[in-house]
Amino acid sequence: MIENLNMPENMKMRMSKLIKSLPKNNLEGSKSYLKATKNTGIDNNILKSEEDEIVEYKCLKCRDLRFILKDNEAIPCTCKGVREAEEILLNSGISEEFRKKNFDNFDYSYNMEVCEAFSKAKEYVKNFDKSCKNKSIIFVGQVGSGKTHLSMAIANSLMKEGVGVLYMPYRDNIISLKQNMMDEEYYRKVMNKFKRAKVLLIDDLFKGSISGSDVNIIFEIINYRYLNGLPVIVSCEKSIDEIVSIDEAIGSRLYEMSCGYVASFSGRRLNYRMYGRS
Repeated sequence: MIENLNMPENMKMRMSKLIKSLPKNNLEGSKSYLKATKNTGIDNNILKSEEDEIVEYKCLKCRDLRFILKDNEAIPCTCKGVREAEEILLNSGISEEFRKKNFDNFDYSYNMEVCEAFSKAKEYVKNFDKSCKNKSIIFVGQVGSGKTHLSMAIANSLMKEGVGVLYMPYRDNIISLKQNMMDEEYYRKVMNKFKRAKVLLIDDLFKGSISGSDVNIIFEIINYRYLNGLPVIVSCEKSIDEIVSIDEAIGSRLYEMSCGYVASFSGRRLNYRMYGRS
């Protein structure tokens, strides 16, 4: 019976392990436990497993299985959406500090280019289709103009809607990948993660000196995503023309993927780190 349920394999294994200790359904068992421990001072989020080990659960209803077995049928628990959202954040690679970057705390009022970029970013989120057959979006140009902030605002908005986003800080990951090229298992594992993510955020593309290996790695990622209709969010200090001059195949693919969603920033006065917002 468990084998035929529509749920992840690891969930099936955990449910099989617990099934013998459950009454008719795990919801009924939870209610019985709550009644038995009422006014005893026992933490109701802590239950004993079948081996009598004390286990603390985030959700008492399903014992963190995300499914409730009721009358021989597995139904999604009310906590399922919350747990999945937590995993999306955990797997994104986005720091707590960057999770604070959103549309509400972005100042777009001081410059028309910045205002237009803000509008494109908001429109991109509004029109995003969860099937991920989407156009990409690229922010290019002046250092310190808010490219990363807008990229993060998009990512954080999508993750709130249940869309998985993977953060790839370009320089750190390029260095790590080149250092581990001889470790084929590691290299393939990391590359496949970037290639297959639902949405990939590449921050500071082509930052610093650029080698042939750098170009090859990025082409492999971009080309896979291009061929499979997987969107990217890109921030880059270089213009589209400069990206094309570095590698025409990468530049032309990014431009085609993001047609209509390219935001350019120009002029040192946009660097808020040096000049502030005036």
